[in-house]
Amino acid sequence: GLGHKGQVRIISGYRSPETNQALQKTGGVAKKSYHMKGEAIDFNLEGVPLSKIRNAALELRLGGVGYYPKSGFVHIDTGPVRRW
Repeated sequence: GLGHKGQVRIISGYRSPETNQALQKTGGVAKKSYHMKGEAIDFNLEGVPLSKIRNAALELRLGGVGYYPKSGFVHIDTGPVRRW
C-alpha cells in the first residue's frame, strides 16, 4: 500500500458539460471527459509523492491514469487502460 494516513484531496470529480466545455478553452481537457459521466477523479494524497500514487494506479491496470505533477494531482478513470 501507499501507507497513507492523511487527507485525500479531491481537485475534480463530476463535471457538468458546461464546466467541461469552459475548461476546454484553457486546454488539457478532453471533449468527452470521463468526469462528465462521474467516472473520473483528479486527486492527491497528503504526504504521498504524486509519482507513488501514479505508479500504484498504473499497477492496477483498471483504467486511465494521468500524471500532472505541475498541477499537483493524479487523474484516474474507469475508461480503457492508458496513461499520459
